[in-house]
Formats: sequence, structure tokens, C-alpha cells
Amino acid sequence: MFDAASSPGQNRRPLPPAQSPVDGVPGPRTPMSARKGQPRADRPGGRRDAFFDNAKYLAIVLVAMGHAWEPLKGDSRILEAAYTVVYSFHMPAFIIISGFFSRSFDMRPDRLKRLITGVVVPYVLFETAYPLFKNLVTGSHEEISLLDPWYLTWFLVALFVWRLTTPIWKLVRWPLPLALGLAMLASVTPNIGDDLDLQRVLQFLPYFVLGLCMKAEHFHLVRRRSVRIASVPVFAAALAVGWWAVPRMNTAWFYHRDAAQELGVPWWCGPVMTLAMTGCSLLLTACFFAWVPRRQMWFTALGAGTLYGYLLHGFLVKFGDYRGWFEHPALHRPLGEIAVTLLAAAAVTVLCTRPVRRVFRFAMEPKLEWAFKQDAAELARERQKQREKVSA
Repeated sequence: MFDAASSPGQNRRPLPPAQSPVDGVPGPRTPMSARKGQPRADRPGGRRDAFFDNAKYLAIVLVAMGHAWEPLKGDSRILEAAYTVVYSFHMPAFIIISGFFSRSFDMRPDRLKRLITGVVVPYVLFETAYPLFKNLVTGSHEEISLLDPWYLTWFLVALFVWRLTTPIWKLVRWPLPLALGLAMLASVTPNIGDDLDLQRVLQFLPYFVLGLCMKAEHFHLVRRRSVRIASVPVFAAALAVGWWAVPRMNTAWFYHRDAAQELGVPWWCGPVMTLAMTGCSLLLTACFFAWVPRRQMWFTALGAGTLYGYLLHGFLVKFGDYRGWFEHPALHRPLGEIAVTLLAAAAVTVLCTRPVRRVFRFAMEPKLEWAFKQDAAELARERQKQREKVSA
């Protein structure tokens, strides 16, 4: 009538398999120990797809170039046109990839832990470091506020909010129209305020949700030869439109940090511009992805360090701004603008390298094991491995 007594552990339920945390963009690389044997969406057949690392690196180079152009663009209509075109797609491209690699995010403890150590902790450290840096260089008395993102740190706030809401976007029936509707509503709501830069969080939200909805084959569609050829006239037309729009359009639209009323236009311009700019941004982003190399390049490994390049290059740009270096007349001539562009690209490249990542890993990838409870399933897996070694 009763089953015979079994030996300890004989009828135990198998433990759930270990899974590596989801990768984000920009973000530090998942530890090798967590990635062994775990195929990822960007690693067909267990390999890392060079395309995504190349795209991340090239996007961060464009970000650095755009920040270097900002103090110079007022004297050159061509440079301001290039600035407009770059700003219309470089962050959307970044955010789409971020959403793509957030598809498997849930409220599992290990993923929440990585969200805290890889996004929240860097935000707190750099949100504190940037004002202190300004005070040190300029002698000012900038206040430190964790509620008002300073310069580049807004992206970390946005990534944190977007990641936390990922389960909701995977649950609703029409996530992309809903996200676009929220962005349009934000563009006509000036009383949202500056806390946590929620205007940017909401206005850039559709790109993140689009990334969540995408599959690997969607990226393959834009990597075809026909799309690469078509992207050339598209970019040429975008530069021409950007040149035409310089005296006619407020570039603040590209920052997505203000409502329409704050830009001095009727409220209905907000939803119209949101739709128009989303369409233009997605078109140029597709053209950008079409020209991203698919094979291993000399800069492919640098794609794993984009968070480092993103946050650290801001100190270089701000230092030059505080010291008045961008006011030098030679930099406002074509050769000077080219030199600044090349210098910005070289600087952010260096900041993505392994030696720099080792130095600043304490801020970007802190362990903080002492701050978290240990996962019971993980501890059980470790004990099981030890038993298997002993029995072997």
C-alpha cells in the first residue's frame, strides 16, 4: 500500500535551470560564468552576434560626436544640419537595441539585482559625480539632486523605468500604439515637470517598446543589399532637409525633453511632431542598421563597453566646455570642426576599451553581493554540483 522508503534526494524535484541575466544597451557585459552554455538572441547557435556590438559602438561614437558638435554648430549651417540628422536617430537606435535585449526581463531576483547594480548604482554615482566635477573645475556650487538627471544620466533613469515596465508591455495586446499614445500625450503635458526627466522617459518610450516587439529576423531585413543601396539617397535627402530646416526648426524637438507649449508652439504640434519625428527616426535608424557591419571588426569588442564610453565621455566634453576650449576661433572653421569630430570619436573609443573598463568597473559593474540575499535556488544548485563532484 505504501511506497518503499527511498534514499535521501532520490525523488527530489529537479532544480530549475540557471539562466543568465538579460543584457541591456548600453550596459556592461554579462560575466562569462553566467553566459556559459546559455544561447542568447544575439548569439545564434550560442555565439555572440557581432552586428549588435558593432551597432552599439557606432551609435556611441555618434553620441560623442553630437555632443562635441553642440558648442560649434551655431557657426556652420552644414554642421548643424549633420547634427540634426545624427540626433534624429542615434538615441532611437540605441534604445531599440536596449528594448530588444530586454525582452526576457522579468521580476526574477537575479535580473532585478542586475538592474540595480548595472543601472541604479551607476546613476547614483554619476549623478553625484557630474555636479561635483563642475564645482571642482569652475568653482561653482552646483547642488546634487537624484531627482533631476544631470546631462547624460537621464538615460539610466529611462532604462530603469522601461525595464521595470517590460512585463506590462509584454502583457498588453497593442503595446506599440499604447506607447506611442503615451508619448503623444506627454508632448502636450508641460506640467509633467523635470523630476526624473519623465518627459524624455515617455517621449522615447515607443522606441524601447518597438525593440521589445522585434525579433532577430527583423534586423536581418534591414541588412540586405537593397536596403543598403536605398539608404544612401535617404541619408542624402535627410541632410538636405536638415540643411533647409536649420533656420526654420527648433532643434530642441530632437531632445524630447519639452512639451509643445514649452517650445512656444500650439499644443496640437506636439502629437503631430511626435508622429512625424518617430517616422523619420525609424527610417534613418533602419538606414543606419543597414550599414552596420555584420562580421567581426577591430571595434566589435568595444561594443561591450558602451556604458563606459557613454558616461565617461561627458566629463571630457564638459571639461572642454568649462575651460572655454570650444570658443577657440580655429575650432569654428571646417578643419577645426573635423579635428574635433575625430578627437571625439577617438576619445570615446578609448573609453570603451578593456583597460578603462577595468579601472571603472567598481562604478559600472559593482558586485554588491553583501547587499542582497542569496537566491535559494542558486544555493541549491551549488550544493547539487558539489554532491555530483564528490560522487564522481
